[in-house]
Amino acid sequence: MRVIAGSARRLQLKSLKGNDTRPTLDRYKETLFNTIQMYVPDCLFLDVFAGCGGIGIEALSRGAGKCFFIENNRKAVEVIRENLEITHFTDRAEVLTADAVTGMQQLERKGPFDVIFLDPPYNKGLERSALSYLSHSKLAGEDTLIIVEASNDTEFDFVEELGFKLTKAKQYRTNRHLFFVRA
Repeated sequence: MRVIAGSARRLQLKSLKGNDTRPTLDRYKETLFNTIQMYVPDCLFLDVFAGCGGIGIEALSRGAGKCFFIENNRKAVEVIRENLEITHFTDRAEVLTADAVTGMQQLERKGPFDVIFLDPPYNKGLERSALSYLSHSKLAGEDTLIIVEASNDTEFDFVEELGFKLTKAKQYRTNRHLFFVRA
């Protein structure tokens, strides 16, 4: 896993051994950031279910003003901190060790965020609970872009009732990125 572009380009990032996290593949990360490049400069970025921090660190490398990371796996949190040291982004980042909803509750006073990225473990319904929380949270404002990485078979038929509108979907071989805004 590496940083693809920006000030930390080509730096190798650490990741956890085993299946505790699932880093976004470099080619998917590049496609994602090509899609959201106009949102990133100076933005307030939130990386939820952050794993080893690759997406948030990529945002910082590409000019995000500040990134908050939420991850409940303590080993992964240590890797995020190491990766922030490697990339020299510790001054523009804050890492919370918490489950997604608890972490978002702790950040209520920091919002609204410009971009919120959710990458929950696949097929566990966690994207629904995170989006449900965001539907009534100050973290997601009128102009907030919410991106969810999910398996191709994950259903999102509930998002309209939560007040979100799907604006774009990018499908890959086994997963996809879905882009939501407030309806």
